[in-house]
Amino acid sequence: MTLPNFSLEGKVAVITGGSRGIGRAIAFGFAEAGAAVAICARNPNDLELVAEQIRARGGRSLAVPADISKKGDIENLVIKTIKEFGTIDILVNGAIEYEPGPFLELQDKDWDKMINNYLRGYFRCGQACARIMAEQEKGNIINFTSVGGIKAPPGYGLYGIAKAAIIMLTKVMAIELAQYNIRVNAIAPSLVRTEGSKPLWSDPQVLDLITPTIPLGRIAEPDEVVGVALFLASNASSYVTGHTILVDGGTLA
Repeated sequence: MTLPNFSLEGKVAVITGGSRGIGRAIAFGFAEAGAAVAICARNPNDLELVAEQIRARGGRSLAVPADISKKGDIENLVIKTIKEFGTIDILVNGAIEYEPGPFLELQDKDWDKMINNYLRGYFRCGQACARIMAEQEKGNIINFTSVGGIKAPPGYGLYGIAKAAIIMLTKVMAIELAQYNIRVNAIAPSLVRTEGSKPLWSDPQVLDLITPTIPLGRIAEPDEVVGVALFLASNASSYVTGHTILVDGGTLA
């Protein structure tokens, strides 16, 4: 029996939302597995710090400040990555946006922020990187969704709608890009201890409500998502495409 190969040696990965939380953890994990990583986020200081830390550990990293809601920023990210590393083999669409609010109080600007900007950012990043991958007839895309895209999250309706759309976006991309040997999958975590979700897990009352719904009895740490991302990005998952993998401690079971 041949053991699965989880190495990313010689690969180039673009990771959006790479300055903190899950994206940051994946950037470190992919670099350790041998990939050159181009990370983007809106905060240039946080972004460069992560890139420096990766390089200090012997990895290759490029920091490109970018807002994925802006088409020009995405184009610049792709251009700089190819200039620095020569190609793009892996895309992790990891940028996250929250827009909480009761359904009856949501406004058009809230919809625009989540759907027209955040969701469209995933579409644009996927399309831009897939064009490069199609030319080389190989590639791998991982989209981040959420259990909130499967089970409606009260008070975070627009977030749930966008995340549900990402699940379908993943399936559409997987079907249409398979002819170019591009695999596309998604990861759906439940609550993860990140800065973005801090308003939830830092409130003892909210945490006391959430924890009993998780069979493992606790929320996830960012590093606990890395293994699934590495599996999907590597040849260990060479026959897996079009799927959404739950990382939810058994929540939806």
